[in-house]
Amino acid sequence: MPVASPETYLANLNPAQREAVLHTEGPLLVIAGAGSGKTRVLTHRVAHLISALGVKPNEILAITFTNKAAGEMRERLTGMLGPVARAIWILTFHAACGRILRAEAERLGYRSNFTIYDSADQVRLVKQCLEELDKDPKRFVPRGIHAQISNAKNLLLTPALYAERVASFYDQTVAEVYALYQKRLHASNAVDFDDMLMLTVEALERFPEARARWQKAFRYVLVDEYQDTNHAQYRFLQILGEHHHNVCAVGDPDQSIYAFRGADIRNILEFERDFPETRTIALEQNYRSTNAILESANAVIANNSERKDKRLWSELGDGDPVRVVEVEDENAEARYVASQIAALVEDGYSGSEIAIFYRMNAQSRQIEQTLRLSQIDYQVIGGPRFYER
Repeated sequence: MPVASPETYLANLNPAQREAVLHTEGPLLVIAGAGSGKTRVLTHRVAHLISALGVKPNEILAITFTNKAAGEMRERLTGMLGPVARAIWILTFHAACGRILRAEAERLGYRSNFTIYDSADQVRLVKQCLEELDKDPKRFVPRGIHAQISNAKNLLLTPALYAERVASFYDQTVAEVYALYQKRLHASNAVDFDDMLMLTVEALERFPEARARWQKAFRYVLVDEYQDTNHAQYRFLQILGEHHHNVCAVGDPDQSIYAFRGADIRNILEFERDFPETRTIALEQNYRSTNAILESANAVIANNSERKDKRLWSELGDGDPVRVVEVEDENAEARYVASQIAALVEDGYSGSEIAIFYRMNAQSRQIEQTLRLSQIDYQVIGGPRFYER
């Protein structure tokens, strides 16, 4: 299959998308609003680097947050570039760091065939450490202790650094468990998920040869969902970008929802400070929604105190106005929803054209109960029905 030509892949981009694809030298921050075609920008940018600039596929590292997103990007690039796309590093943070860590493991006293403990293994090991230290597992719950250790690793805090920072009796106990936990992992030639990032960063920071090797290996680094990166991920990208400076971060501070698991919104808000001479491009054209929906979203999100300015718009027309309906309680809400669905079906709409969104699964109970009483058939996407849980 021939490599896609620039005329072909640039033709279906809007001006902002095209600007992001064609800016190839130096750091780039793409503020990508919801539904603005960020995946298209990432894939077309990679295709442009290879087909127009002659960059070798294995000199490109594209980081995604999920295996699904990595697979989608790989599939799109294979369609554009053919078999050469297989050589591109399109991986999650953990997968990319896993590859690098296996190559550098011996520098840190591990063998390259180290085992990766899954979540159950990790909690089990924490429990063993608590028993070994004669700590009460009812007072010091293994899963909670493990969460503390995970947070420490995401902040690149080794057991020694963590111990220096804690004061309370509980946190001092966590520090003891953390130290023993790492010792037991090392003795078993094993790492956990967080180690894959922390140890990779350690290898790159401590060993100039390793740092130079991987900095030179990747001429271009691209990362999706940058607003969701934690400190360890930020530091990993910062190190890799120090040689060529070609780091492209795509994200949206307005969509940052993972602070509870260590995401630091400052990474994207301070990108221009951390990567001097950054070009910033905002993707504001939305391809999913009408302007009525976007104007409502813009009005709400404008109240965010920490954000990058942008205003989404669409060529899909104004659409129906957004209505806010205030009801007395969740029962009244469910009855209102059911009555609206019944009216829409009466008007000729199909049930498959109607969707109900809720913030958490527990909120579906009253709605499902009312739909059942109203004899309205439904399906729950992404999980079982409430009464089947």
